[in-house]
Amino acid sequence: MARQTSSLTPVLHRLRRPLTLTWAGLIAERVVRAFWPLWTLLATFAAALMMGFHEVFSFEIAWSVIILAALALMIAAIHGMRRFHWPRRAEALARMDAALPGHPLAALADTQAIGDGDPASEALWQAHQRRMADRAAQAKAVEPDLKLSRRDPFGLRYVALLGLVVALLFGSIWRVGSVGQTGPGTGAALASGPAWEGWVEPPTYTGLPSLYLNDIDSRITAPEGSRITIRLYGEVGALSVSETVSQRTEGLGAATDPSQSFEVLKNGELTIDGPGGRSWKVSAVKDVAPRVEVMPEGARINFDGQMNHPFRAIDDYGVVSGTATFTLDLTRVGRDYGLRIDPEPRDPIVLDLPMPIAGDRAIFSETLIENLSDHPWAHLPVKMQMQVVDAKGQTGQSDVIDIDLPARRFFDPLAAAIIEQRRDLLWSKGNGRQVVQILKAISYNPEPGLFRKDSSYLKMRVILRDLDKMVQEARLTDESRNEISEALWDLAVLLEDGDIDDALERMRAAQERLNEAMKNSASEEEIARLMQELRDATQDYLRQKSQQAQRENDTDQRGQTPQDMMELSQQDLQDMMDRIQELMEQGRFAEAQQALEEFQEMMENMQVTQGNGSSPGQEAMEGLSDTLRQQQGLSDQAFRDLQEQFNPGAQAGESQGNEGRSGGQGRGQSHEGQNGEGEGMGTQQGQSGAPQSGPGQQSLADRQEALRRELERQRGNLPGMSGEAGDTARESLERADDAMRGAEDALRQDDLAEAIDRQSEAMEALRDGMRNMGEALAEQQRQAGQGEAFSQLGQQGSDPLGRTPGQSSRGDSSDNLLQGEDVYRRARELLDEIRRRTGDSDRPDVERDYLQRLLDRF
Repeated sequence: MARQTSSLTPVLHRLRRPLTLTWAGLIAERVVRAFWPLWTLLATFAAALMMGFHEVFSFEIAWSVIILAALALMIAAIHGMRRFHWPRRAEALARMDAALPGHPLAALADTQAIGDGDPASEALWQAHQRRMADRAAQAKAVEPDLKLSRRDPFGLRYVALLGLVVALLFGSIWRVGSVGQTGPGTGAALASGPAWEGWVEPPTYTGLPSLYLNDIDSRITAPEGSRITIRLYGEVGALSVSETVSQRTEGLGAATDPSQSFEVLKNGELTIDGPGGRSWKVSAVKDVAPRVEVMPEGARINFDGQMNHPFRAIDDYGVVSGTATFTLDLTRVGRDYGLRIDPEPRDPIVLDLPMPIAGDRAIFSETLIENLSDHPWAHLPVKMQMQVVDAKGQTGQSDVIDIDLPARRFFDPLAAAIIEQRRDLLWSKGNGRQVVQILKAISYNPEPGLFRKDSSYLKMRVILRDLDKMVQEARLTDESRNEISEALWDLAVLLEDGDIDDALERMRAAQERLNEAMKNSASEEEIARLMQELRDATQDYLRQKSQQAQRENDTDQRGQTPQDMMELSQQDLQDMMDRIQELMEQGRFAEAQQALEEFQEMMENMQVTQGNGSSPGQEAMEGLSDTLRQQQGLSDQAFRDLQEQFNPGAQAGESQGNEGRSGGQGRGQSHEGQNGEGEGMGTQQGQSGAPQSGPGQQSLADRQEALRRELERQRGNLPGMSGEAGDTARESLERADDAMRGAEDALRQDDLAEAIDRQSEAMEALRDGMRNMGEALAEQQRQAGQGEAFSQLGQQGSDPLGRTPGQSSRGDSSDNLLQGEDVYRRARELLDEIRRRTGDSDRPDVERDYLQRLLDRF
């Protein structure tokens, strides 16, 4: 026995704390199992009393339930005490020993049964004891099992707990004390004597909780518009209510009415007179009107005319909505040129202010973002005022700010002049005749280079002819005027933006302005504005460069680019511009100028490459693009023939500085691509009277018919396109066919003006068809399935990022993964596919390592 004690006692001394915790856990476990019915009944009974159920039923029913509940509590307590057994220390030791492997504590309490006196047996026994002692030293406290799901399968304890929580939130603990006031002789618990209760309910929009008058001593603070409801119980007349907070003058009931309700509109007093009555001083908290202020320090205008106006709104309970109103300030308008006459009345511009989607609206800052470049008041002086509304309907207004309506600026002189005439036309239809005269003066015998493209000049003449006809016939309505203004806007944008050469020129100009600003030590605001202008011009150049690469494949059949060209990713360019801006912010202008020069050189040497393969959809798009170019060439030829009719002395192709359009003696590339090689002679008249391109060549009508037949062939070979975009593309190409047929008939009748109009309609329909066809093909590509976008690594397919390995060490991609409306969904799909392949153990290790590096990077 002495050996047992000597082996177990040191271990138990070290395990005193976990043994004590295990013993306490046993106590908690047995208390929970024995007394859970008791506290379930206790919680249920307390919840019923706090909710006032004893006040609803008659005295007999109420006291019968109370007695039954007391008996149930007594039975539950006796049952719990009978089931509860105080745990012994040995039980705690046995539970802790059961949680250890091999029961080391029991082993330490054992004695050697055989081999006593044998040295080998004793050595083995001592080794066993030491091993058990080491294992017992690792013992930890055993957690008690407090689960009652087997003993309470219906979850009655949770129901009781829920009832108690609801009673604490919506009931009153003071109602428990009213049990002793319940007496016989009444039909209701509260009818034993005069009693009252009341509530204060703040307006819903405040979000404040209701107040229970019985719990409030002497002062009530509530928002204006809060409703006070009071209930009087007992003999009528024993209690009465008086108040000076509602300002009621009509419809007043008796002060002793059992039920009274009124709103808090001002400070005053509320008194309940009679047994148990009480008096309160009521403070009505005024609902302050909201406030809004415009923050001019953060206002800015983007290059395309998009305005950004930050504002800050404040309200005590939260702003519901807001608007920004722009009103024309005629007192500051320079009344000259087309603005001399009185303007036609127009409603103020009203824009909804953005509200926070989530969070508190009591105080917040947002930014009004809108583009009003095409509005008739663009760049005219206006008064801007913001207004916000709270839930009560109160409004708050900002100070009136005098500004010029933010809009896009046109730097091309011709585009700016067209925008000015558009403004005059929208100012008043009375300016119609003056606008026609000015547009005629602009477009009559223009200087070389004024119109970069003949199509722009043709579009302007068509607009001018329609407007002139409407003005002469006095049928310029609001609707037709708006159509003309929209066409003038599109023409001005076309003249301002131009093509890729214009985009490159704008980018160079932005670089030069930024370089000049750095040399002249311009302000930080000016440099930031010029840097943003460079970013915008670069983005426009990249977009048009990408479109050019899609139209013309500059790579050879092996997919290799010339050695003197460079390839830059958009992220590389973004990093370079960020570096330039960082150097300028640090005042290191010499380094910034050197980096700017390197950036300009790289941009000029940049090339956008395309994949070698072409799908049926791409071939169809290229065919339609070629048809559009040929239709443009025919339209230019018809326009020159029309000029020849009114100006017989001019040689076709020589007027207007023509150097590159077919139909004359230009020396550039033709539009037609097959008949006009840039070496055509002057136009002649055939026997039928229709103009001809030259000796032995087809007439314009025949060439128009051939082009229409080519479009019919292309329509028949279109790839399958589903969805709304595909149907719209077919309808647009059908309209183009009809317009070409009309142009052909007009040419055979020598009606060149009508032919030019129909050719313009055909080109517009072709552009719409190509745009819708591109959307349909892109939608089909997105729906092709994720599995088709990937191929096994090591093969001549695409990797998980959609890139196809070329002949060189680089990888190329035929898809632009950074464009489209579903770029984020596409990114998620790519990451999911990469993760799936990374977890596939059947794939080669080299592939899985590569995919894992992709996940680590992205």
